[in-house]
Amino acid sequence: YTDISVVCGTSAIDLAIQICPVVYTGYNRSLLILNSIRDNMDCQGTLDTSVAPPVVRFRFPIREGNACGSNFMTTSAPGTGIFSDFSNIQTVNVSGVIRSFDPTMGTITYNAELKYFYSCAYPLEYLINNTQVDSSSSIALKDNNGSFISTLSMALYKDVNYTTPLVIPPLGVELRTNIYVQVEASNLTSYFVLLDRCYASTNVQPSNSTLFNLFVCSKDQLTTMLENGDSQKARFFFPAFRFIEQQNETISTYYLHCITRLCERSTCSTFKQCNRKKRSVETTVVQESITEPSVLTVPIKAKTETRMF
Repeated sequence: YTDISVVCGTSAIDLAIQICPVVYTGYNRSLLILNSIRDNMDCQGTLDTSVAPPVVRFRFPIREGNACGSNFMTTSAPGTGIFSDFSNIQTVNVSGVIRSFDPTMGTITYNAELKYFYSCAYPLEYLINNTQVDSSSSIALKDNNGSFISTLSMALYKDVNYTTPLVIPPLGVELRTNIYVQVEASNLTSYFVLLDRCYASTNVQPSNSTLFNLFVCSKDQLTTMLENGDSQKARFFFPAFRFIEQQNETISTYYLHCITRLCERSTCSTFKQCNRKKRSVETTVVQESITEPSVLTVPIKAKTETRMF
């Protein structure tokens, strides 16, 4: 059940196959072929004897057209948990197989065929850990979960050209000062960034916290959307505000959260039409166990008053 292990990284997939069963069956490292690709050195396995038991390692990037023959399939399903307001959440599945190549010449062979199937599922809104072995046909199957969250970043700027990062002063920014926000994806050329919802909360964990929506699907009257769902960057800005409940504090500190969708270029226009269910997003319960890997967050400090001396 542990003949193959799969690590679904944010930019690459790592596979490790135990070499001992391979040798026992009559093969070696060079006879394990990833997705029938034999002439590309980048898609060949390397023997690692530094671990016990020793393994053959395969590593390839997650880029369509350059993923060593892996299959990419996008599926859709209703959202759950923090995404329960969405009627359509997409997941891209990257899968393939490593097969043994039998060099035996002739009509018959005594070597069993080895097949190692792998699968990584990446949610596009920010699988089952299961290993099965069919011993009769020497097939190993490994499915795993992955995340693109580390390829996403959110940053604040002080100018509309997004050239000067915003450094929050110790006493906070002046109220009504425009805060420019950029959410960017790296190493994901097949997908665009689409912000479904950005909101502020008085606590870094939004659960049991006062929330204020900057926008949901479309912009709020005080939020200006500059770019969304058209490239690997999404940009908007809003005037600095304060939470009334923090009026007795010198600085109003709140946290900006953005629910970010990675959509295939051809489908972003569909999601711009707002595929949310009809229930109010104001009553959305944010689950702490899902918040960290799914939502981008940055802190903001705003002055609560201007003192006159």
